[in-house]
Amino acid sequence: MTILAMDQGTTSSRALVFSDDLQVQASAQQEFEQHFPRSGWVEHDPDDIWTTSAATARGAIEKAGNPRIDAIGITNQRETVLIWDRKTGQPIHRAIVWQDRRTADLCQRLKDEGCEEVVRTVTGLLLDPYFSATKIAWILDEVEGARARAEAGELAFGTVDSFLIWKLTGGQSHVTDATNASRTLLYDIRKGEWSDEMCRLFGVPRAMLPEVRDSAAEFGTTRADLFGREIPILGVAGDQQAATVGQACFAPGMMKSTYGTGCFALLNTGDQAVTSENRLLTTIAYQLDGKPVYALEGSIFIAGAVVQWLRDGLMLIREASETQALSERADDSQQIIMVPAFTGLGAPHWNPQARGAIFGLTRNTGPAEFARAALESVGFQTRDLWQAMRADWTEAGDAVLRVDGGMTASEPAMQFLADILGAPVDRPENTETTAQGAAWLAGFRAGLCPGPDEYAKAWRLDRRFEPKMDESLRQQRYSAWQRAVAAVMSV
Repeated sequence: MTILAMDQGTTSSRALVFSDDLQVQASAQQEFEQHFPRSGWVEHDPDDIWTTSAATARGAIEKAGNPRIDAIGITNQRETVLIWDRKTGQPIHRAIVWQDRRTADLCQRLKDEGCEEVVRTVTGLLLDPYFSATKIAWILDEVEGARARAEAGELAFGTVDSFLIWKLTGGQSHVTDATNASRTLLYDIRKGEWSDEMCRLFGVPRAMLPEVRDSAAEFGTTRADLFGREIPILGVAGDQQAATVGQACFAPGMMKSTYGTGCFALLNTGDQAVTSENRLLTTIAYQLDGKPVYALEGSIFIAGAVVQWLRDGLMLIREASETQALSERADDSQQIIMVPAFTGLGAPHWNPQARGAIFGLTRNTGPAEFARAALESVGFQTRDLWQAMRADWTEAGDAVLRVDGGMTASEPAMQFLADILGAPVDRPENTETTAQGAAWLAGFRAGLCPGPDEYAKAWRLDRRFEPKMDESLRQQRYSAWQRAVAAVMSV
């Protein structure tokens, strides 16, 4: 018995075939074009999202030897907005991507009007262009006739998961899961339903919205012509929530951090929707049997992207993999601090005006010191999130951080992370945690995979990084980081 996981990301679509014991049998991946019509605007062609998703699904199945697929799980880039005609399935505009900043002025106006507190209370989120609602409003206002058509029930809104399910089912299912709904600024995370108050605030007709289901549920069946037979879609979660599930962070107090282009950390707070006093997000980690499990989330805009900058911007390296060896040659007497605020600072600062800076340069500073400072910047930023989460939810206790993503392959980066946190960092054997989370949700619903407790027992450790840094040095280094952040915040 096999499960297909469709992982639709920001720069590529992937598909993986898993056995019922969640071992990867085959995978396929395709990148697609990014569109930047203006500064700060980021769009995707909906056809690219669909065609690459369908093609990689077929490709992974073929590579696996065309097994019978018993269930499909979907995980996706979150907050990205698509709106399409209910009759034709034709999108009325390109997808507006989560990175897009075109609605910054609208968000600021709503903040100035004093709306952020009620938005936070209902949705757990902040007023920021990052989330879906203001993007929906922009399309309805800018595309001729769109608002009237939406109010007449002719248009459908969806995040990427909803759009893919619509296409997979031939327009039979307009649904989403609670994790994706919780990222839209339209969902009441405590009541577990779309909020009429938020729909009025953002000018989004409720008739556009999909039905919200559990993360492991029946989302519809695929058209028979796509994969040779109808296949049930049984699991859906946004990418960071899927990684949380893939890391088996089912117990309150467990925390995972995914290091890709950026970094996303989630702390499981169980049945408590903890309101952050440190500008973190309150979100739904997953929902099973109608019961939401909540999390505190912090986002770092620049993690792996700082290594890309060393390669493409400074041209200090040719391949990202060279960073580790280069950083190991750095002069220990130089304490270089790099604040990679290339696009502002994310949580817990949320300062879009901040810009990057490097502190502590000497005549002896060279590529090795830049490489080490770049890797260490990820550890410093993670500690910012770690401290904010522990301050918001004192029940977290002595948490262990589970990590995944491309940067976790760097031994120096992971060791520094443990050192600056003063806590263990666990790297799993399986780094395909996002796709595995989606596969487990589908397999669990299908009765192919064990429940959360048994699944958690199967999680396997590759390496635990124990903190080795002296406490006084740890505080000295972190204080230097805090001074550097304060400097870029005040510019």
